[in-house]
Amino acid sequence: MKEQINIGLCGLGTVGTGVIKILENNKEEIKHKLGCELAVKRVLVHNIDKPREIHFDRRLLTSYPEDLYADEDIDIIIEVMGGIEDTYLLLEKALEHGKHIITANKDLMAVHGQKLLQLAQANQCDIFYEASVAGGIPIIRSLTDGLASDRIQKMMGIVNGTTNYILTKMTDEHSDFQAVLQEAQELGYAEADPTSDIEGLDAARKMALLANLAFQMNINLSDVDVKGITAVSQEDITFAGRLGYTVKLIGIAAISEGKVEVSVEPTLLPQDHPLALVKNEYNAVYVYGEAVGETMFYGPGAGSMPTATAVVSDLMEAARNIRLGISGSSYVSPQYETRLKADDEKYTRYYVRLEADDQAGTFQSLTNIFTSENVSFAKILQLPASKEGSAEIVMVTHKISKQQLLNSLKKLDDLEVVQKLISYYRVDGEE
Repeated sequence: MKEQINIGLCGLGTVGTGVIKILENNKEEIKHKLGCELAVKRVLVHNIDKPREIHFDRRLLTSYPEDLYADEDIDIIIEVMGGIEDTYLLLEKALEHGKHIITANKDLMAVHGQKLLQLAQANQCDIFYEASVAGGIPIIRSLTDGLASDRIQKMMGIVNGTTNYILTKMTDEHSDFQAVLQEAQELGYAEADPTSDIEGLDAARKMALLANLAFQMNINLSDVDVKGITAVSQEDITFAGRLGYTVKLIGIAAISEGKVEVSVEPTLLPQDHPLALVKNEYNAVYVYGEAVGETMFYGPGAGSMPTATAVVSDLMEAARNIRLGISGSSYVSPQYETRLKADDEKYTRYYVRLEADDQAGTFQSLTNIFTSENVSFAKILQLPASKEGSAEIVMVTHKISKQQLLNSLKKLDDLEVVQKLISYYRVDGEE
């Protein structure tokens, strides 16, 4: 068995620095658990001369990718530098040279994950990506190992810390969306360009990865229905609270009768639901298994040390496989053909908010529209609007199909007494 396993590290930013710190600070514990040493041999960076916050041998730095993937002494490459196309080419070369891969790159795995996994299998290499979904939460390993014998029926998750931080502040402190977004950027929770987070794309990539694993189907980003939080207003959050709900950006992946739906959208959850209690930058994933029932995984979804912890845990798994001679055996190709639900097969409850004429007959007109689509209501609120002669009406439906909702909204748009449809959101977690 190998007494030392050598590592090539791609990227020395927030996460890469955390990886170096954990490997150095926990060196003896890791060696005891593995029976061998883990040593960083080369570090790929864009700028060799850039000042670094950690002290280590700067002779390890290089700006040439081939110094890592072509080095016969390097066993495992850790990729924490981000990017998609150039990074894919680098990892493709690494796998062709027989290197095992650890990555925290959700964008890369969402776009090229299946190709990389198949290439890894062809070259008898491992590729692990725990840190790409929920930072320090071991959700991927839980699905592939701990819950491997079960049939996963549904997953609901808060998998983006930026949006959860924003919605928490809007709920608890009644803050304005733009003000909280700016605060999140100043604290480092949000990027200078926050589009991927606030429009739901980051969470959608993660849910596609989780759905792939849970349902053994090839789910692409284009298969995910995505709706961000930019349109969520303080009024919506207030109304939701009056009705007993909390608004969260929720990723949902569910399967029934062999068909899958995957979505990311603002969702109203009962205020006592476990996910409704997850605040600030924390993440959580709620898993419904046929045998195990309900389980929840909770923890920090981002940050240097939580993400680095997941990376090093994957690193140790890859090192263990090398020593046991079982590398390249973890990948399982999708078992089922991808079958997605149509809108008339997706059932949930909905929150609908609109502004209508405050006059006799308005409610009857609204009722006629919804009745024509077999839509009934569990809760209704009516309040005077800021404009004279208008009223705001908030409704929560019973469980209906998405198609029923869309048909109803289209008819409402043509109704004279309806001045405007303000918002509509999913309601979940009441099973």
